[in-house]
Amino acid sequence: LPDMSGFDVLESIRDQQPVVIMMTAHGDVPMAVQALQGGAENFLTKPVELSHLGIAAERAFEKARLRQMTRFFSARRDGATANVLLGSSAMMKDLGEQIELLSASEKTTVLLLGESGTGKGRVAEAVHAMSPRRDRAFIEVNCAALTAATLDAELFGEERETNGETRLLKRGLFEVADGGSLFLDEIGDLGAGLQPKLLRVLEGKSFRRSGGTQEVVANVRLIAATSKDLVNEVTAGSFREDLYYRLSVMPVFLPPLRARAREDVLELIRSLVTELHPQLPDSPMTLAEPTLDRLLRYSWPGNIRELRNVLERAMIVARGGPDVRPQHLPQEVRDASGAGAPGPEHHVPRSLEEVERAHIERTLRAHNANRTHSALELGISRATLVKKIKEYGLPAATEERTALEGKRR
Repeated sequence: LPDMSGFDVLESIRDQQPVVIMMTAHGDVPMAVQALQGGAENFLTKPVELSHLGIAAERAFEKARLRQMTRFFSARRDGATANVLLGSSAMMKDLGEQIELLSASEKTTVLLLGESGTGKGRVAEAVHAMSPRRDRAFIEVNCAALTAATLDAELFGEERETNGETRLLKRGLFEVADGGSLFLDEIGDLGAGLQPKLLRVLEGKSFRRSGGTQEVVANVRLIAATSKDLVNEVTAGSFREDLYYRLSVMPVFLPPLRARAREDVLELIRSLVTELHPQLPDSPMTLAEPTLDRLLRYSWPGNIRELRNVLERAMIVARGGPDVRPQHLPQEVRDASGAGAPGPEHHVPRSLEEVERAHIERTLRAHNANRTHSALELGISRATLVKKIKEYGLPAATEERTALEGKRR
């Protein structure tokens, strides 16, 4: 540095927010204090032990990664759209395009699959909002929350004949949602007596009210969702096979948070914080870097629902402060990152093909050999997955239809 000092360099690059380690052979305490006040992450004196330098470099790299995530988080504050719920990774962009195509096909039945809390309800709202039916009603019913008799009356309505006159007791939601969309959440819990009635509506676009004799026309777009594996339900005899195939014209699988890319989870955090902030006066909208790190390391067994609850609680606890810090998070989320910088992982030599084969096999097993769902989670086309299954000779390569045909036999 013939024309400036290390401190001049530190000052000149401060606006770029780099993570800096300074080293010198002439260090003393005042110089170290000056370096740290100037924004340096660490200050080392020569000769430097490589072990100390390695630890300092690891910490600097971790901090640089967190700063990069924070900049990404801050740069995407504009415009909450349906796609923010999904993310910007290649896999989630493909999923977003699939949802847009389905939305435009206003008469096509939509089946949303995924674990509880993965955002199926919000995607259903987005499908309706992006469809030509957006100006008509969007009605949601949870099939698991009502008894079979109550759900029958809710969906199809009731009428009674008294003294030779038919009297309407209640209009069903298929009538109320005329021209719009009806969202049946947890359709895997639909009772056996209601399944043929729903199938008749889907195929014939008409139904009869409970106790009635006249046909009622239903111009409704059905959106269904379930956290159950309907293939297993059909095999077990608790869900009609013909209804399953009528619903799964083009199923959409929403992956759990643990299977989503970091940038997707960051976008989701940003969206949820923006959504929660107006409801929580004086709560901070900024998340400290260590807070983001812990949120990204946690596995989120409750998915988006759990993430939203954790953020809401943390923002309440952090009221009046400049940002949300790790101490504002629940203990289980704080512990997910462990103490201090992560240590080196044990390395097991494996070829790329071995890793890919094992990952595909695990994914197929997780989805009970359902190729469509597995391909969506892997971020590849179904044709590519079939090719990989044959290439690696995977034993889990069983079609869901094969399982159902086996049941019929």
